Amino acid sequence: MDLKDLTIKKFHQGLVDKNYSAFEITKAFFDYIEKNDKEIGAYINLTKERAIEQANNVDLKLAKGEKIGLLAGAPMAIKDNILIEGESATAASKILANYKASYDATIIKKLKQNFSVFLGKTNMDEFAMGSSGENSSVKLIKNPYDLERVPGGSSGGSAAAVAKNMAVAAFGSDTGGSIRQPANFCGVVGLKPTYGAVSRFGLIAMASSLDQIGPIAKTAEDAAILFNSIAGQDEFDSTTENIKYDSEKILNPKFEDIKKLRIGIPKEYFIEGLDEEVKNATEKAIKNLKSLGFEFREISLPHTKYALACYYIIMPAEVSANLSRFDGIRYSRIENAELKMQNLKDIYLKTRGGGFGDEVKRRIILGTFVLSSGYYDAYYNKAQRVRQLIKKDFSEAFKEIDVILTPVAPTPAFKIGEKIDDPLKMYLGDIFTVPVNLAGLPAISIPVEKYRISETDRTKKLPIGFQLIGQPFKEADILGIGRFYENSLI
Repeated sequence: MDLKDLTIKKFHQGLVDKNYSAFEITKAFFDYIEKNDKEIGAYINLTKERAIEQANNVDLKLAKGEKIGLLAGAPMAIKDNILIEGESATAASKILANYKASYDATIIKKLKQNFSVFLGKTNMDEFAMGSSGENSSVKLIKNPYDLERVPGGSSGGSAAAVAKNMAVAAFGSDTGGSIRQPANFCGVVGLKPTYGAVSRFGLIAMASSLDQIGPIAKTAEDAAILFNSIAGQDEFDSTTENIKYDSEKILNPKFEDIKKLRIGIPKEYFIEGLDEEVKNATEKAIKNLKSLGFEFREISLPHTKYALACYYIIMPAEVSANLSRFDGIRYSRIENAELKMQNLKDIYLKTRGGGFGDEVKRRIILGTFVLSSGYYDAYYNKAQRVRQLIKKDFSEAFKEIDVILTPVAPTPAFKIGEKIDDPLKMYLGDIFTVPVNLAGLPAISIPVEKYRISETDRTKKLPIGFQLIGQPFKEADILGIGRFYENSLI
């Protein structure tokens, strides 16, 4: 069974036309994963028993003549920091190695209501801290286009799974670019929704004022279908907003309306040091959009230069607070027999010292420092004030334009090990994505062209994407432009 280029709509049509059953396609995915994931490392664990049961339920509905939705039977991959009741949720960390979720995340409940199939939990940078996929405590994730290169992070497993056709679509989390950057490196689409558009209940928190759950898919159309299914207010997440999205605008955009949107190009994003390939690819995307009739204007986001420094103060501070709960006791890291032999201080030193990886420890230490007495005002307080200036820049820009176009990352996917020993060099890779999270805006990564994995020559061509940033709760705008752009490439 050919799983290549299988989008949600193509899968659904094949299921309805009885070209295959949900059980057959699910089994085909597991066979394909078993054969291909050894070299990629996209999955931490597979949920075969659950998936087969979910697939059989969909087949039963079809046998009874019941109508099914677009997501019924669709084989999905879920990032391992999103809870599925009864399944492991390690966040790729040793400290959660034995933890099984006791409840479903809200987005999982919604996907279950749509009768989706969960193939398994995907690999990631530990606790979503990383921009390369190299910080997992489980195994290394590799880019399907070139096994010597990173897939991006922290949702590297989800992006690699979709790119390698090991899932029809996947879900990840985005704190500073963790959906968009790996989607960019792996040649797929990644949507980071507006802060408050999608419930974070059941997401293992990294930085609570920045985190968002979103889809990774093969097309903007699929991303729209997935977003439409998970968006909405949730009583279990007080940060969600009571926004009534127009499903018709999201799922069936009209080109005559989308074409009226004005696109801004921020001069601060096209700076010295931008990789030549990325620059050329972004210019190609702009040229393609201009040929479709879109109007472009140059804009300024003057406080962009402070965004990275601001992010790497606020994010570690929230990490320090959120990860204090992981003491190695409440989430089943050590046995009770071990507890009796040690005092509390020794237990913490052993479990937190051995349970967290280097990058996680680095961010906890940095966050604890900026929150400490005497440094709170000098760093954290100042960063929060700068954050408001960054947000104001976007608000001012949106008075002139509707959508902003930028690169996603300064370079294409880099080689494994190239930046892992230089944190500052690694952090600079987030320069185009973190402002979006600081401002709470929606953004999407779209491949500049149709990329294909070459089985004979993986170094043939590396994917490059471009980023569209929208106004709050106007995901329909960026999804709509993305759809018409990708349709123009066919």
